[in-house]
Amino acid sequence: MRTLIALFFCTMMWATALAQQPSFITDSLDKYIESGLKDWNLPGLALVIVKDGKVVIKKGYGVRNVDSGEPVDTNTLFMIASNTKLFTGIALAQLEYNKKISLDDKITKYFPDFRLYDSLTTLQASIRDLLAHRIGTQTFQGDFAFWNSKLTSREIRNKMRLLKPGGIFRQDYGYCNSCYMTAGDVIPVVTGKPWEVYVYDSLILPSQMLNTHALSMGIEQRENVATPYTTSFSETLKKVPYDHWDNLAAAASIVSNVDDLSRWLFIQLDSGRLNGKPVIAWPVLQKTRDVNIMMSSRKSPVVPVHFRGYGLGLMSADYNGRQLFWHTGGASGMVSGVCFVPEENLGIAILTNQDNQTFFEMLRYQILDAYLGVPYTNRSRQYLTNFNKARTKELADIKSWRDSVALQSRPTTPLPAFAGEYENELYGKLTISVKDNFLRLKFHSHKNLTASLKYMGDARWLLEYDNIEYGILPVAFTMETGKPIAIELKANDFIDYSTYRFEKMPQAK
Repeated sequence: MRTLIALFFCTMMWATALAQQPSFITDSLDKYIESGLKDWNLPGLALVIVKDGKVVIKKGYGVRNVDSGEPVDTNTLFMIASNTKLFTGIALAQLEYNKKISLDDKITKYFPDFRLYDSLTTLQASIRDLLAHRIGTQTFQGDFAFWNSKLTSREIRNKMRLLKPGGIFRQDYGYCNSCYMTAGDVIPVVTGKPWEVYVYDSLILPSQMLNTHALSMGIEQRENVATPYTTSFSETLKKVPYDHWDNLAAAASIVSNVDDLSRWLFIQLDSGRLNGKPVIAWPVLQKTRDVNIMMSSRKSPVVPVHFRGYGLGLMSADYNGRQLFWHTGGASGMVSGVCFVPEENLGIAILTNQDNQTFFEMLRYQILDAYLGVPYTNRSRQYLTNFNKARTKELADIKSWRDSVALQSRPTTPLPAFAGEYENELYGKLTISVKDNFLRLKFHSHKNLTASLKYMGDARWLLEYDNIEYGILPVAFTMETGKPIAIELKANDFIDYSTYRFEKMPQAK
């Protein structure tokens, strides 16, 4: 009887809390999400909203696997990708709070052989600089070489000296995953514990995130895990491989669900406490929220935001007069968003299993609009039109390229002349071989990264990666006296914006 009475009062309290929410949340949210899943070809989504110390919504939508039809629920695991960065930022701020390090310590204090492209930047670069993405590199620079690669974290750290900056040290923001990996590598130097052990022991476990994993290794074998999908470079929804990037763990490796993230949000909103008990010292959280570099100071033409800055694994912005903190995460087939508004005691986490969509961000804006008094505009439909136009053009371009290949023209230089070993200083080696009437590529720094090259005419080739996440795009060889001496390659911008020039190596005698 007591159990029934307790259950009744819990139900009444939840109903009362829900009744105090904006009408969009109580009347329209489910329908909005269901329409969004259909419009954006998104298999599944998990959402949690916390407000004033209570869970308002914690729910799964759609399916975690298209073939099996298994539904997403609140315990379905997703890769949260770069939402990992706040855990790293907090861990290092915590070590500073405990007087083990200073965030302004130079990286060379912990890694004397560490080098960046510029010698002056090398001497000055601090833990804070790496966590704030302000060493001058371009966004995602080096990720084609590092992402899902066979390189160890030490090898990646050593290759950072090859990243020629496109910006100015401590002035220009450039999102840098290898920077976070390097900053995270300070943790085992200071504590004697690997990054994943320290983060689990000091943050994940005390936060009662009992179904959260610090590393993504073995994600395929876990129960109730979302399957990753994409529509990039494809007319249909395609299943894609899980990312394996524990070599960049401090930047992106955590796997979690909205049930666990609800507690993470409560901690962020209650000055580091969970159920009234301290988990993270408030000065540590404050440190992660202090802006270390401005990202933008121009008014957004769409949402009520004027300023954006980056702290330590966390972005900060205004939103209709309130201060908003958030981060997004992108893995192959999965994108996510976590945000909170302390002034409103509001937190939101959204996890999805299709990466070629911005619905997860539009949903966040829509929820913020509802709570922060912004007049209703259907954010999803607002962005969908331009997205569909860009997607139509992408698919038309791919069809045009494939039509050119179908004409079966041949390069003036015989195919065997293109075969051989090629090398890029940052990436490493690439092998090109002849198969039937086209070329095959094998990238040595990756375990399973391969691609095909088919001649399109006009000295252009169509590059198609076997893992569609890396893209489909035209490329060209550099020729000299009728012989190939190099090839310019790149991958999907989702991975890296940079172009990589691979020089043909002389054949061994």
